[in-house]
Amino acid sequence: MTGNDPMAGSGGNGDSTFTVIVAAAANLGIAAAKAVAGLVSGSSAMLSEAAHSVADTVTEVMLLTALKRSEKPADEDHPVGYAGERYVWAMLAAVATFVGGAVFSFYDGVHTLTQGEDLGDPTVSYVVLGVALLLEGYSLRTGVKQVKAEAERLRAPFSTYLRLTPDTTVKAVVMEDSAALAGLVLAAGGLLGGQITGSAVWDGVASILIGVLLVYVAWVLGRSNAELLVGRPAPRGMRDGIREELLSVPHIVDVLDLTTLIQGPGEVLVAAKIDFRDVSSAEQVEWACEDAESQLRERYPSIRRVYLDPTPGVTRHRARPPEPA
Repeated sequence: MTGNDPMAGSGGNGDSTFTVIVAAAANLGIAAAKAVAGLVSGSSAMLSEAAHSVADTVTEVMLLTALKRSEKPADEDHPVGYAGERYVWAMLAAVATFVGGAVFSFYDGVHTLTQGEDLGDPTVSYVVLGVALLLEGYSLRTGVKQVKAEAERLRAPFSTYLRLTPDTTVKAVVMEDSAALAGLVLAAGGLLGGQITGSAVWDGVASILIGVLLVYVAWVLGRSNAELLVGRPAPRGMRDGIREELLSVPHIVDVLDLTTLIQGPGEVLVAAKIDFRDVSSAEQVEWACEDAESQLRERYPSIRRVYLDPTPGVTRHRARPPEPA
């Protein structure tokens, strides 16, 4: 990503919370309607879509929990804060998408293909799909609007920001709502194919394809959160900028080692081993560290913690002076 601070989060948890609440409210109502339509029409694809919406609702509840718990301030037991807890709950949400939606969709689809099903009146299902399309579309619009605004603010392409953003809650909403719209199209195709041909095969295949779609979404979200839980560094461009800022500070000769760690949306930790001028006094080294931290925070507001370790250069380290008597 480009821009002044590619790791800057959204305008706060407020935007993300609103996006998630909209998605949760939409999915809760849609899940009930799809379940009724699936039972009336006998469509396995509609029941799979109902399971899909239930899984999405559970996911959003977990994402809301993640947002709430990640806001807790740092304390003695958690000195760097609770931002990382967001990724734990987001990971659980990805698992819920897989277990709650994909597994049921696969089961229902295979059961339909092997046992068949009695196709009822699909009219109710078509009405529910149409309403669901509007609600999911509104929810997706809310998420895309937030991502687009952040991408434009950082002068980054939409797809690049969505792929690299550490705000995985909004990423989850956008991906799940996109999958939901695709699932609605698949379910409608299964209903239409069954209505035209009188065969339940179309409905069973649609249900399995919905399961495949959910597996993909769960895999992408799970991988994104796993990377952040294990420890993902700031983007290379930001690391280069941090090194540049450090070297611009008087008395700093070299940056021997630089470590960055994304701790949460808008929260980056920087640790570096710094080689200072040999003639610098202790006071000058201390003020150089203060100036370096100030410059880094000014250029990259997402940098919350800076730890600089005065370290002799390689050649001087090998020729370590004798200890005073």
